[in-house]
Amino acid sequence: MPIGISEDSKKYVHTVRSELVYRFNSSGSAADVTSPAYLKAPPAPTPLTNWTSCHVGGGGGYGLWNQDNTTYIDVPTRTRFSETATTGGRGFFGTVQGGCDYQFAAAGAAFVVGAFADYDIGSLKGQLSPPRFGIIGEEKMSSAWAGGGRLGWLATPSLLTYFSVGYTEANFDRTDFTLNAAPLGRPSGVFMDKRTYRGWFIGAGEEHALKIVPGLFWKTEYRFSEFDTGTNAIRDTATGLSVGASMDSEKWVHAVRSQLVYRFNWGGGPVVAKY
Repeated sequence: MPIGISEDSKKYVHTVRSELVYRFNSSGSAADVTSPAYLKAPPAPTPLTNWTSCHVGGGGGYGLWNQDNTTYIDVPTRTRFSETATTGGRGFFGTVQGGCDYQFAAAGAAFVVGAFADYDIGSLKGQLSPPRFGIIGEEKMSSAWAGGGRLGWLATPSLLTYFSVGYTEANFDRTDFTLNAAPLGRPSGVFMDKRTYRGWFIGAGEEHALKIVPGLFWKTEYRFSEFDTGTNAIRDTATGLSVGASMDSEKWVHAVRSQLVYRFNWGGGPVVAKY
């Protein structure tokens, strides 16, 4: 029977799926490759903008971060005080980026390799309540930066699909806690200081040329980041000293970013696609 206490739960699921697909040809029989349409010479290659170039860009995105938290009593020896709890946050961010790419051909297909760096600033917020401490506060990821490389394949002369990987850091602001008991919102007298988390990322995306302005491209990317576990002391608001307790936090971030990119072509003008 109910005991007069309940808990609201809102869940989120991130999945990647892969599957075999069988297509039924609705257009009739296979094309006759002996027909004149198939025997005539292919059209001349179309000149394109060289992907070998440096570039700058800017845009925005939306991110979700999750974390596993475990609280500890630090004195006289560090002792686990709670089970691991999962919390998280979400929000929008703006981003700027720069980098360079090099286009080359291999096995009849055009590939692009490059290096880049970007910087994000935003407000990805979530509620943090250290288990068994009876306090609650707002935790915010306010900025992040990343640097790495990417390997891409030109699906068409103007469309690049790619994978990216590299190093990243994320900054979380100071969290001031209040009491998580009625009446809510009373100062708890403790806080958790700001912290930088370090880790790695992997991503996938696409970039394509826009016809409205020469050298202008549009890029969209999904990125997953994982950070090292950080130990955060819970501190007294009046003195700034640890109260003898801390929390271990391991964080993950999922983000989708989209931006306009301008390319400075260093390759000597247009090139011919090799397909």
